Amino acid sequence: MKEGFLIGGGLICTGLMLELAVGQVDWDAFSSPANLYVLVGFLILASVLFIMRKKFYFCRFLTTYHAAVPTLVYVVALTMVMGLTRQKVNGTWINDMLSFWPFVLIYTYMALILSLVVLKRLFGVVRGNKKWAWRCDVPFFLNHCGLLIALVTATLGNADMQRLKMITVVGEPEWRAINDRGEVKELPIAIQLKKFILEEYPAEMEPQPSPDSVMMMQRTPKRFASDIQILTKSGKNISATVDVNKPVSIDGWKIYQYGYDTQMGAMSTTSILELVSDPWLPFVYTGIMMMIAGAISMFLFGVRRKGV
Repeated sequence: MKEGFLIGGGLICTGLMLELAVGQVDWDAFSSPANLYVLVGFLILASVLFIMRKKFYFCRFLTTYHAAVPTLVYVVALTMVMGLTRQKVNGTWINDMLSFWPFVLIYTYMALILSLVVLKRLFGVVRGNKKWAWRCDVPFFLNHCGLLIALVTATLGNADMQRLKMITVVGEPEWRAINDRGEVKELPIAIQLKKFILEEYPAEMEPQPSPDSVMMMQRTPKRFASDIQILTKSGKNISATVDVNKPVSIDGWKIYQYGYDTQMGAMSTTSILELVSDPWLPFVYTGIMMMIAGAISMFLFGVRRKGV
């Protein structure tokens, strides 16, 4: 266990030095196809370490719980820091954990350990060193493979995820949007605002702060949405209504209602949309569903065995 904690601490110190030397992780450098090359390289590295486990102590050590448990402690601690602090792009170290070198290195190390543990269990079953047991092996592979898939694809997919803001005006097609850095991006789809919709709750009478003032009318938005026309390079021409929390999906993009001209209110001819593209998200969901299936199978097989 001491070795495991020392290695994890060493990775955190290395990450801090990288953070000071080169700054945050530049995820743009890992966008497709670079992230695919990294994935292939990661799988090759895991395979080589597994093959060399009998010759080198460190490779063998990575397949044990002595390496996994301390690493999991570091992962949980860093994840708690991320969950308890406000995250934003280009923030301070703890405010942008996804680009924080210690965070990335620890998660990569955890994924590497997971890969070796899965290979060790699989190799044991294939070689006959370990008898296949549904009650143990099915939950094991579902949980560990699911976690591995979710970790790797969520990390590498972060480079390809785009979250953009588009300002649309009635009657004017728009195909440009702005990212969090203020950079203008041209999109493979164009959106034209046909009509902005604003529904309000009934007016309420509330007094102004001054004791001599008269009663004033206040109205708050009940619903705001946008009727839009979407054009794609593939020739699609779709009419849709985008509501808050009810996005429209098309060609790998999700279109959300984000804002509008609050000064104009219901008369607004401008609508702000948020466009999100995350091509790796289905793989992340696959990993999560595998972990859920693994948890269910553990419960079912465990209950059955207890009943026996």
